Amino acid sequence: MLRATLKSLLARKLRLILSTLAVVLSVMFVSGSLVLTDTLGRTFDQVFSNIYSSTDVQVSAKSATANEASGNSAAILPVPASDVERIKKIDGVRSATGQVFVTGARVIGKNGKVVISQSGQFGGSWTGEDELTKLIAGRAPEAADEIVINNGLAKQAKFAVGDSVDIIARAEARKTYKIVGVIQYGGNRDSLAGETTVLFTEATAQRVMLGETGVFNVVEVKGASGVSDNQLRDNIKAALGPSYSVQTGDELSKASSEAIRGLLKYFNYFFLGFGTIALLVGVFLILNTFSIIVSQRTQELALLRAMGASRWQIIRSVLIEALLIGIVGSLFGFLVGMGLGALGASAFTSLAKMDSAGLGLPVAAIVTSFTIGILVTMISAVLPAIKAARVAPIAAMRDAAATDKPLTGITIVGGVVTAVGIGSLSWGLAGAGDATLLLVFGGVLLTLIGVALLAPMISRPLVAALGAVFSWSVPGKLGRRNSSRNPRRTAITAGAVMVGIAIITMISTIFASLSTAIGESVEKDLQADLIIYGQQTSDVPPIIQPDELKQIKALPQLQTVASVTYDTVSLNGKQDFVLAYDDVPAVITVLKLHAVAGRIDHIDSGEFTTDEKTAKDRKYTVGTTIQVTFAKGGTKTLTLVGITNSTVNGNGVVVSNTDAQTGFAFPQPIQALVKAKDGVAVQDAKTAIEGVLKNNPEVSVQTKEELVGSSQQQFDVALIIVQVLLFIALGISVLGVINTLLLSVIERTRELGMLRAIGLRRRQTWSMVTIESVVITLFGTVLGLIVGAGLGAATVTALKSVIGFGAVTLPWGYMIAYIIGAVVVGAVAGLIPAIRAVRLNVLNAIAYE
Repeated sequence: MLRATLKSLLARKLRLILSTLAVVLSVMFVSGSLVLTDTLGRTFDQVFSNIYSSTDVQVSAKSATANEASGNSAAILPVPASDVERIKKIDGVRSATGQVFVTGARVIGKNGKVVISQSGQFGGSWTGEDELTKLIAGRAPEAADEIVINNGLAKQAKFAVGDSVDIIARAEARKTYKIVGVIQYGGNRDSLAGETTVLFTEATAQRVMLGETGVFNVVEVKGASGVSDNQLRDNIKAALGPSYSVQTGDELSKASSEAIRGLLKYFNYFFLGFGTIALLVGVFLILNTFSIIVSQRTQELALLRAMGASRWQIIRSVLIEALLIGIVGSLFGFLVGMGLGALGASAFTSLAKMDSAGLGLPVAAIVTSFTIGILVTMISAVLPAIKAARVAPIAAMRDAAATDKPLTGITIVGGVVTAVGIGSLSWGLAGAGDATLLLVFGGVLLTLIGVALLAPMISRPLVAALGAVFSWSVPGKLGRRNSSRNPRRTAITAGAVMVGIAIITMISTIFASLSTAIGESVEKDLQADLIIYGQQTSDVPPIIQPDELKQIKALPQLQTVASVTYDTVSLNGKQDFVLAYDDVPAVITVLKLHAVAGRIDHIDSGEFTTDEKTAKDRKYTVGTTIQVTFAKGGTKTLTLVGITNSTVNGNGVVVSNTDAQTGFAFPQPIQALVKAKDGVAVQDAKTAIEGVLKNNPEVSVQTKEELVGSSQQQFDVALIIVQVLLFIALGISVLGVINTLLLSVIERTRELGMLRAIGLRRRQTWSMVTIESVVITLFGTVLGLIVGAGLGAATVTALKSVIGFGAVTLPWGYMIAYIIGAVVVGAVAGLIPAIRAVRLNVLNAIAYE
């Protein structure tokens, strides 16, 4: 039986290749994501190990609101010079050096724009050459307007010693400095992780990066001979108390690596999600492939049964085929995924200008790839294997044609599964705590499977309707009827197409609805004519300088100017996001705010307001008090004095501008809302503001229409990325169409011979097979559009009150494009089967049994 199984498998090389390719495409997402994140994780481990290789112990002030995403880390809090002197006197300390080194030094390139670095834009104090840093050109900074930069920045922006460069510092507006030196790091590295670094004199660094002199943000401590790093850390902790964070170099390296690995897991979630979709599509293809193999081998299997083969041997024969395909497909899937992961890691490290730690081959990637690939293939082959075992020897040897079973059972099961899926999705969208994501994803999956099970019942009427478009010719009529012959096979083939199209349409519907909702909300709630803001490209937000805001408010073309700033705080022990306005009455005007309860016309220190949605969710009422710990330290009790209506820019907790100025990490204006005077053209007001902002490359001014357009453009870019990845999964479904049509051609060999004999020309035969392919692909596409639009609409409707969705917006442009694409894909998928049909020898085909 084993020899017979292997010979049968090798005799059908094309379907063997197509089935293996389905497994490859299904597995490569999984292996690629695991290889990518492992390689990047080890790369960052290496980076942080190098950064802290010369650090014994580092001391910094502790922040209660530490948050990398907002830039509020312990590093921004000041350490007085007097405390550096205290540290020097602690037992075991050989030396203690106060340093300034924080993000927020934005360098203006020769093109007039900020030099971008996703790894950080650091500014610090020059402390001399050491084990990590060395000058490779020029000298150390001596004057207040002199700086040293790292060689990575010099190469990226084409700067050299002697050049003048403008810098926007963390606590200083744009100013011109002279480059007097260029540094490299140990190992001749131009940067440690692709960051840009600017080093000032100590006094200048304190003033422009920390906002005050006589303070530092970190203290580098070296231990005396014979004192371990851990002992040194413990001595310093005991002397300084709980207000300081004291860590060894190893602890800093480990903590930084863990933070990055925590972010990398979201890469895994993203790509594994697409891997799951690819696996689901692959199941349809593999199931159909083995159904095809069993159908084609009906006489062969019947003969084996007649010769004494047991049902278990027949089942084992089919499962062995599945096992071999699963092993080979998993192997190649892992190798392709490893290559994609390596390319992704190489692109990332090249973009970030980092030294790669080398390709990672995690055991988890190998085990997961083979486990998933083999299990999916084996499970997909179970039903065809059981069907093969049920072949009646004598009946099958008489007639190889399989008779279709009634669709009642599969229709009932499909209806039940669909109902359970819709129920799970509805429950999850209604809010189910920790189980929400599981219920939502499970509901979508079950709904797709349920519709796929219902597809055989739907296929005949829908395929007939779609095929009617092509029934104007004899080949068209034949192609339409052929696609309706076997509803189960057509449904399975179309089901693979349906899954991919449904997911794409669902996501497109959600994005389109959200994009529309943003536009409607801005138009409805925002009375400002112009919005001043910048795109945040690092942990330091783009800032409107206070003197620039003052000049803008003095412009004669403007009626109202209200600035907004925001920060992350600790609110009642949990991280939260809060706003502050410099002119509350102005904000009330431009945001169309009105009081739902209490007063909102002004907010004094120790007070806050919120919108009605936030108040309802958190059970706030006028008089409610909250405990807020700000980024710059200090906990304050705030009292709710007013509740506003919810608007596009008015959600959440709003604190007083007084509290923001003393507590926010960045109290400067981050956004400004502007209303032009009556009779002044918006474009004229915009031009006037641009004149004030000409020296600030971080922020720009936009009209409401431009704001909506830029916001919608971000959704479009995200949607394109999602679609590209999902089209790879759709590629698997094309293999399914090819498989189905190849079987159809083989099964109808004698019929095709007869048609050719009575006058059907080669071109007509080609058209017949191609139309059959197009109709099947269109059926899956239309079914996917209906299911995807329904799932997307349900999601939008359920989240209307949570996220602020408006009416459901269907992505008609994309949907029409998918239908056109289905026709093209169907024609391409029918190419190989059509060639086989056209090349049939007429006499041999007529004699075929």
